[in-house]
Amino acid sequence: MSQEAVLRRFCVALSGGADSVALLVALASLRKTHALLRGRSLRAVHVHHGLRPAADAWARYCRALCRKLGVSLSVRRIKVPRRRGRSLEAEARSARYAALAHGLRRGEWLLTAHHEDDQLETLLLQLLRGAGLAGLAGMPRFAIFEAGYLVRPLLGESRATLEHWLRARGIAWVDDDSNVDERFDRNYLRQRVVPLLRARWPAAAAVAARSAAHLGEARELLEVLAASDLQAGVGVGVDAARLIDLERLCKLTVARQRNLLRYWLRHRGLAMPDAAHLERIRTELPAARRDARPAVRWDGGEVRRFKGRLYALSPAPAASAALATSSASTPQAARNSRAMRPWPWRRQPSFALDGGRGVLRLVADPQGLLAATALPATLRVGMRAGGERLVIESGGPRRALKELLRVAELPPWEREGLPMVYADELVAAGDLFVAAKYRATPGVTPAGERMRLVWEGRFC
Repeated sequence: MSQEAVLRRFCVALSGGADSVALLVALASLRKTHALLRGRSLRAVHVHHGLRPAADAWARYCRALCRKLGVSLSVRRIKVPRRRGRSLEAEARSARYAALAHGLRRGEWLLTAHHEDDQLETLLLQLLRGAGLAGLAGMPRFAIFEAGYLVRPLLGESRATLEHWLRARGIAWVDDDSNVDERFDRNYLRQRVVPLLRARWPAAAAVAARSAAHLGEARELLEVLAASDLQAGVGVGVDAARLIDLERLCKLTVARQRNLLRYWLRHRGLAMPDAAHLERIRTELPAARRDARPAVRWDGGEVRRFKGRLYALSPAPAASAALATSSASTPQAARNSRAMRPWPWRRQPSFALDGGRGVLRLVADPQGLLAATALPATLRVGMRAGGERLVIESGGPRRALKELLRVAELPPWEREGLPMVYADELVAAGDLFVAAKYRATPGVTPAGERMRLVWEGRFC
């Protein structure tokens, strides 16, 4: 996507506080006067947490401000989970970003009003938590975010500067009373620690921001090194990063192993494990017996070893439950059970599997193995039940699916969750095997009638 196209759409995360109000007001004004921003799309989104008595009043204020500025506003109401071992502050932040991500449009910039003081607080928090380079680099000014981008244009401005700018223009804002609740770590730093630092070192925030920028550059260099290690043979798979070759990983220095594992897990979309779990991945999985199937689990995911390779998996409790409740004792029972769901694939090319196991797609492909004319208008999709057999070559024997999967070295957890696609009989086992009866015939089936079954978003 061109920079010109990306610059057409802005979405401001509007809390109603001084920082986000200043950002929205400034953008609304610049859109009328600045050549680069003139005519660009500008909207705002307010996340209603429902945690404070004044939450409704904040939403009303945001609506009134946006009406005055001529900016459209979306109010997203969320429910913040309360889980043991997780702070309310962290839960609210995660829920807020999830809501913002869900509403972001493709190619759109999400603008947040984080400023210089926020960066100092973030750096101190990460330091006190024993964070590594990625955490100490603080908040980046620009980052890819879901379908668009996350931009923090005010990182070089202080909170006091933004409030002074608003007062000079007679613009009010709302104050969140929870910001003075010192039970929250960030508020404690803001109220007690940062004032002492500023009293001794007035430029503390600016200096910390400069340090965070230097650390950010160092982080980028480590990411380049990790990407190079993956491309050099440690990564396995079509995208060279789906799996890790354990033998090649162990040939790297310890520091490069840790760096590569962090990079790999982050790019697999998993929450970063703490140092103890990361070290277990690095040391326990290679040391386990050859016939073992070791795994290291943490709140944000797990890593398993199989056939000398590491697999990164997202937590999938719903999928596990689905596997336990929808299995049947025989293939016939599976076909007759409620787990079988219709798939009218001609008008619905995508099929969402139960339990977060991903999506099946039938896509046109001149080299595809499936003949569209051999498929009924409605297929049925279910779970493996055990005992399935199919002929995968014309004139060949009926072979047990269990044996085919073993030979293919499919990981055990994927075998358990492998979706079965049926017509009157088994058509395909996931995107791995296609029954000969439904296969395209080379030189006979026209290229325009060939299809390929794709399984996206599988467990690993």
